[in-house]
This record gives sequence, structure tokens and C-alpha cells, in this order.
Amino acid sequence: MTFKTKVIFNVSSPVQFLALGFGSGLAPKAPGTFGTLAAVPVYLLLTMLTPTHYAIMLLIMSVAGIYICGKTAADVGVHDHGAIVWDEFVGFFITMFMVPVSWQSIVVGFLLFRFFDILKPWPISFIDKKMTGGLGIMFDDIVAGLFALLIMQLIF
Repeated sequence: MTFKTKVIFNVSSPVQFLALGFGSGLAPKAPGTFGTLAAVPVYLLLTMLTPTHYAIMLLIMSVAGIYICGKTAADVGVHDHGAIVWDEFVGFFITMFMVPVSWQSIVVGFLLFRFFDILKPWPISFIDKKMTGGLGIMFDDIVAGLFALLIMQLIF
């Protein structure tokens, strides 16, 4: 008989609050999807930046995400817990890089990113299984975002 231990997050910790996507990752079902939905308003703010500044923010959020996700996973003792969704934020922001902003592009980007993040085709599945720590948590979503970005660039 196995018992599942309840993981307790500390949302008053700024690192965990970010890792949990401002609390969106605490959704009882589909936390990655809710995390990606919570990324949309942040994305709309990012669209006010020039492409260069957007890219700089992506780099900062990606590097910070390695620490944010890794520290939160270590704090709760679970690698890549489903509630950790900062990686979904970054993956979605990558998906939408230099894509014309419209409700249609947001919906298509959302669906494409979720498709690659959930199904994890190779090499995303390989990265997900082999890489650990904060870099492992972030990198599979970064690659999923790049896959979705390629398709977005073809569509839009």
C-alpha cells in the first residue's frame, strides 16, 4: 500500500509564488494549462516591448526560472511538481515571440504550446526524462516553446 504525501507550498515565498505562476499552478486539475492561461496577461504586457527587449526579458526569465523552479522543487522535495508552472510561462512567451498579437494568435499559440508540452515528442521527452534540477524543469518547456514558435512563424 502506498500513500501519497501532500506537498505544501509556501505562497508567501516570492520564489515559490513565481514558480507557482502567481498561484495558477495550484489548480487541482491541469495546472500546466492554468499556468499557461495565467501567462497570457503577462504576455500582453511583454508585447509592449521592442523585440530586442522582449528577447532580453525571455533570457532573464529563462535563467531566473532555472533557479526559481529548482529551488521550489528542492524546497518541496518533488522534482518538477505539476504545480511548478514558471516553465509554462516561459515556454508560452517563447511560442509567441515576434508573432502578431491578436486573439487568434494567442489561441493558436496556447494550443500549440500545450500540444508540445503535453505530448512531449522527441527530443522534448528525452530532455524531460534525462535532465534534472531547475535546468531540467525549464529546458523541456523551452524546447516545446521553440517547436511551437516555429509553427507560429509559419502560420503568422
